[in-house]
Amino acid sequence: MTPSSDDVIFVKDLEKRFGDFVAVDRISFSVRKGEIFGFLGSNGSGKSTTIRMLCGIITPTSGQGFVAGHDITTQPEEVKHAIGYMSQKFSLYEDLTPFENIRFFLGLYSVPQHVWKERIEWILDMTRLGEVKDRLTKELPQGWRQRLALGCAMLHKPEILFLDEPTSGVDPITRRHFWEFIRELAEGGITVFVTTHYMDETRNCGRIVMINLGTIVAQGSPAEIVASACPGRPDADLNDAFITLMERRQA
Repeated sequence: MTPSSDDVIFVKDLEKRFGDFVAVDRISFSVRKGEIFGFLGSNGSGKSTTIRMLCGIITPTSGQGFVAGHDITTQPEEVKHAIGYMSQKFSLYEDLTPFENIRFFLGLYSVPQHVWKERIEWILDMTRLGEVKDRLTKELPQGWRQRLALGCAMLHKPEILFLDEPTSGVDPITRRHFWEFIRELAEGGITVFVTTHYMDETRNCGRIVMINLGTIVAQGSPAEIVASACPGRPDADLNDAFITLMERRQA
């Protein structure tokens, strides 16, 4: 497996161990520029460990990983400057307003001050939070705080956006609106790498990886995975495919 010119993320035999525990076990995949790439698995499957390696937050035990042309092992700071990262517990300052939060993160990302006004207007327009920019963040509905967190991760205009379980704990309507927002970003040329444990969210992804206990179970488009795992079953969906794949591994 070698990277192509279209790959903005390339992973080969990536492994992470914590003592004797193997959290991620020699996984390989690539992500193309401008796609929404889903990383699907249950809690404890290795999703968050993988995304933290790709973002330069923790160092792999072995294997290769390149993000935006930078080596995640030897160039973690370069990786961090090229990406936006929204963790499961993205920290907003709830006693600040959206406007004040945006200004804070502009400084944190070392965005030149002469573009602050333009970036603030861009984020408020993109997140549709302009009318509530002076309300305290803690007073906003969960879905609005989520959009603000995503906007703050975009302030330095990254090439790649990493989202770790971005819709966990929110209602179905908020989830749907959030995914509409993600699709708009991808249509604008941003590469989106998103982890999720919701099977239905994969319909928003061009390709996905299914991971279980640190190993890749399947990868490809959702339709390709279903067709391969459940041949001759036109009514099968990704849940059926995952169950079939797990049964095969346990046989």
